[in-house]
Amino acid sequence: MKVRIGIDVGGTFTDAVAIDNDTYELIGTIKVPTTHTAKEGVAKGIVEALMKLMEEHNINPEDVLFIAHGTTQATNALLEGDVVPVGIIAAGKGLEGIKVKSDTNIQDIELAPGKILKIASQYIELDEEFEKKVEMKIEEFKNQEIGAIVAAQAFSVDDPTIENKIVEIAEQKGLPATATHEITKLYGLKIRTRTAAINACILPKMIETANMTEDSVKKSGIKAPLMIMRGDGGVMNIAEVRKRPILTLLSGPAAGVAGALMYEKVSDGIFLEVGGTSTDISAIKAGKVMVNYAEIGGHKTYLNSLDVRTVGIAGGSMIRLGDKDIEDVGPRSAHIAGLPYAVYSDPEEIIEPEIVYIKPKKNDPDNYVAIKSKNGKIFAVTVSCAANVLGYVKPEDYAYGNQEAARKALEPIAKKLNKTVEEVAERIMNIASMKVAKVVEQLLNDYKLDKDTTILVGGGGGSASIVPYVAKIMGMHHRIAKNAQVISTIGVALAMVREIVERTIQNPTEKDILSIRNEAKEAVIKSGALEETVEIYVEIDSQKNIVRAIATGATELRSKDILNKNLGEEEIKKIAAQAMKLESIKNLQIIDKTGSMYIIKGIEYRKRFFGLLSQKQERVVVINKEGVIRLHKNNGKVYRTTIKTFENDLNKALEQNIFYGDGGAEIPDCFIILPNRIVDLSGLIDKEQIISLAKVEISGLSDNDRILILLSKR
Repeated sequence: MKVRIGIDVGGTFTDAVAIDNDTYELIGTIKVPTTHTAKEGVAKGIVEALMKLMEEHNINPEDVLFIAHGTTQATNALLEGDVVPVGIIAAGKGLEGIKVKSDTNIQDIELAPGKILKIASQYIELDEEFEKKVEMKIEEFKNQEIGAIVAAQAFSVDDPTIENKIVEIAEQKGLPATATHEITKLYGLKIRTRTAAINACILPKMIETANMTEDSVKKSGIKAPLMIMRGDGGVMNIAEVRKRPILTLLSGPAAGVAGALMYEKVSDGIFLEVGGTSTDISAIKAGKVMVNYAEIGGHKTYLNSLDVRTVGIAGGSMIRLGDKDIEDVGPRSAHIAGLPYAVYSDPEEIIEPEIVYIKPKKNDPDNYVAIKSKNGKIFAVTVSCAANVLGYVKPEDYAYGNQEAARKALEPIAKKLNKTVEEVAERIMNIASMKVAKVVEQLLNDYKLDKDTTILVGGGGGSASIVPYVAKIMGMHHRIAKNAQVISTIGVALAMVREIVERTIQNPTEKDILSIRNEAKEAVIKSGALEETVEIYVEIDSQKNIVRAIATGATELRSKDILNKNLGEEEIKKIAAQAMKLESIKNLQIIDKTGSMYIIKGIEYRKRFFGLLSQKQERVVVINKEGVIRLHKNNGKVYRTTIKTFENDLNKALEQNIFYGDGGAEIPDCFIILPNRIVDLSGLIDKEQIISLAKVEISGLSDNDRILILLSKR
């Protein structure tokens, strides 16, 4: 049996999981305290978790096919100010040099309240003495106790020679260094330099940890290369971490989304990772995570990270009680108050409970409610108490507790408000869930996700206390992820290698598109992906003149099927009907199939104007043999083709579906359905670009392979 190991370093605990590589079944889990204060730092806890996991579950080093860890170390370093001062060396010449000097004169950055990143800037003119001046300046920086160097030049994304030379000199003199072009390929020297400075300030700490962790993994006998979780949901090899540790920022929430993608096979969904104090909410569209540029210390950066939105509501959220009603729920939790949840207590410990009011933190309102037992013990009344009382948490859920204990805790509140226990629980759930639903609604709107076809997926130990009720009030489908309590750690174990390459290009040509595609492919292979596994998505932001290529791949050839299921057509139809919210499969039709991919059309007649009129709506889903929905589109059109006629057929199909409006030609979203994968070309805005990239993606197919084209309105 080949094994995948994931390790997730949290603020309190370090979790490790082992996954069967072929079936994705969970072999075992381990939890150890995170070793923040150890001499080796968090690396010690990572190794302890790894050794304990392998020992307790009889895992041989040679059977470990993949090992990765996610860490909050970079994030914590910035929040705690555990960084080194950074020296910026900028290079330029003449009039252009004046702007370079201005753009790279970065002021100190407040990373968190009271935590300052000290920055010193130096501009050096490009001339015959340039290298000598750089050497002298680096010596000066060392005397000033500068801990890392940033190399900056205006157009280094096109020609990195000068920046590379500065980095080379700095490293020869014993200082870690980063070049602005290594972080991003976008123009905009000021933001590029700021992003590189934040990367540089954590270089020494992260390099030290990376070296210790890698050495320990090697000593364990594991031959698989150590991978590290990124903030955009992918992993990269440890060599890249030594150069770009900034990419590991915010990797905690990203790990959960990776789990939703790979373990739960979510296509269009909102992922809610529910803990005890807060819920991280993020969007998945067409099987891709949604990312955005992160802000650090209130400053814009070119760091691509998961677009995660946090709400101060979770399983442990406490209740604020007014004279006549539940006043509010959260943001304080039982964890912050240092109290046990009533629902996870022995009901015999809750004797003649009475209401007490507490302030979890010094400046908090004084009407957070708890209950005090006759024996003096105090218990928190939480969202999980209410969810268990109402039956939303099932026995198989991690959040399942003792309903009798929860009822006992709510009874004094119900008596005070002259309501039933169920009415009080319903009120608690409604207030809490509306806060979460508001953020879910924002994500649906921001990423144009259809509420009818988007599923809410719950992860984290508290997910069953929140997600089912949110789904109810929003009228959406939901499911709790398998092994939800360790979904983040599973996500680390299953994550794909990922790289994003962005370039500023006005009116990109076919040559530009193919060039950036190849650049992304090379980058993801350099980060540890096998070439045969690489898939690339290209999108164009015409407003900002940005061309972006996102490449993903695996570190080894493996089946992406969860259990290698092969469902019959009737079962496939039932799953499709549920996804389309159709009551039966009568209005469903399998319109085509290629390899493991089925394309199914569903027809629904919606009543309008008090039932006097009906409106026909067609939906198309692409579903694989396992029953996993891979794509879901309204009014999609499907065209069949072969290798020989592909270019001509694709051109005709696009021409038939181009809409000409006031803004010019509007190209439909285009997807190429191949026997074992979907090529997403929806990010392109020009017919020639689509055809050119599609031809690259189908190269290597045999003449007998069926190719399906799916087009839908944007």
